[in-house]
Amino acid sequence: MEETVTATLSPICVPLPAHADTPKKGGRLRLGLSGGSTTDSLDPATIPDAVPQSVNWSLRNNLVEISADGKPVPELAESWESSPDASQWIFKLRQGVEFHNGKTLDAQDVVESINHHRGKDSKSAAKGIVDPIKEIKADGKDTVVFVLDGGNADFPFIMCDYHLTIQPAGTKGAEFEKGIGTGGYMLVAHEPGVRALTKRNPNYWKEGSAYFDEVETISIADYSARTNALKTGQVDLINRCDVKTVHLLKKAPGVQIVRVTGTKHYTLPMRTDMAPFDNNDVRMALKYAIDREQMLKLILRGYGSVGNDHPIAPSNRYHAADLPQRKFDPDKAKFHLKKAGLSGHTFKLHAADAAFGGAVDAAVLLKEHAAKAGIMIEVVKEPNDGYWSNVWLKKAWCTCYWSGRATEDWMFSTAYAADAKWNDTFWKHDRFNQLVTAARAELDDAKRREMYGECQKIIRDEGGVIIPMFADYVEASSNKLRHGKLAGNWEMDGQRLPERWWFA
Repeated sequence: MEETVTATLSPICVPLPAHADTPKKGGRLRLGLSGGSTTDSLDPATIPDAVPQSVNWSLRNNLVEISADGKPVPELAESWESSPDASQWIFKLRQGVEFHNGKTLDAQDVVESINHHRGKDSKSAAKGIVDPIKEIKADGKDTVVFVLDGGNADFPFIMCDYHLTIQPAGTKGAEFEKGIGTGGYMLVAHEPGVRALTKRNPNYWKEGSAYFDEVETISIADYSARTNALKTGQVDLINRCDVKTVHLLKKAPGVQIVRVTGTKHYTLPMRTDMAPFDNNDVRMALKYAIDREQMLKLILRGYGSVGNDHPIAPSNRYHAADLPQRKFDPDKAKFHLKKAGLSGHTFKLHAADAAFGGAVDAAVLLKEHAAKAGIMIEVVKEPNDGYWSNVWLKKAWCTCYWSGRATEDWMFSTAYAADAKWNDTFWKHDRFNQLVTAARAELDDAKRREMYGECQKIIRDEGGVIIPMFADYVEASSNKLRHGKLAGNWEMDGQRLPERWWFA
């Protein structure tokens, strides 16, 4: 057996001061976060956004963790190795790790936790990335064997997915809401879409982490309310700062800004199984009708980079840097719309700032851009609460965001493969699906790069999504908070902020 070399993601960050401070325990961390809903659950299969993600990772661990350097490192797994063709993976578990209820972690816990997301009847958002697993079996108490339907050189990255946390064997239904895990914090209270409270796990197995006595996570969808809560000392950190006013927030006493560049991107998904978006000329018309540079300037205030209608970030290993950048072209937009026979048609774009900060403004800006090409867009402003359950995946065209993924295969398998649970464009492309499967098992780096380059081109030219920009993670906190090197694979230090940060 041999360990497989995997891709890495390199975040670019602007650090907070005083990194050299020695971590110390104590205090209640209060997070004021966008990305919560009354429909949230602690069932890891259904977790959609920042608030339940952060709470879940406070309570639970994965087999593998993404480090601040963007590399997969052991978490509940002590080590792993693969067969030469990367179709079989063996994970050795740490010994002596306890769940919050006192049960000792063993291989059966891992088997059942991953199986929760598998099977034809699974409703898990992670189903697409675990479907390639043919078999999971325990080999004794401390070893788990994964047999895949083909080679996957990036498999350790998959085990980092925030849905794939480990719970005690036998956890089902309402049992998930107890939040039992092996994580640094234990659940005290959880009111979905409102508040969660956790306390430090006194028996946490991971040294040098989980410094806070308690973590209170408060769902605050409105940015102005989040900002005021930080300024008045009601919370210690807020996510998803409004970049239009972040320059003012910088001047607030006791407040500091943190910015990280990773894989986060804003999207406008079109359901390709619904008219008129089942016509690629319609999709191309709208892709040419957006001025990306202006949107980056006005919506993100430069805190990001322009997108090219595919989800692979410049920081990803196989980013297709040689793929020509799509430009705003009203003439081409008119051409494609006329070819589709829909000149004079009015398109409805459903938007809410729950999708991303400034989503409604971005939709209005796109409406103005498209008007220059004679394309009419009606912006339908939707309520923030319940947006992910009532609008996304349901309306024909809407606003959305993705944190991105650390590998190309992970991103494609999550949101673009024909059978992906979160294929929010309902797009199916035979050549694309063949390439994704082939690239996953390809061990020749040059061939793999070529395949992923073609995948990005297919999505750009035939996919159902407009991706106008990649956005930096921009957060604000009390200047009493400290941290080490920041991760860029998710917001808030890879969504591990409660575990990694501390008060000065």
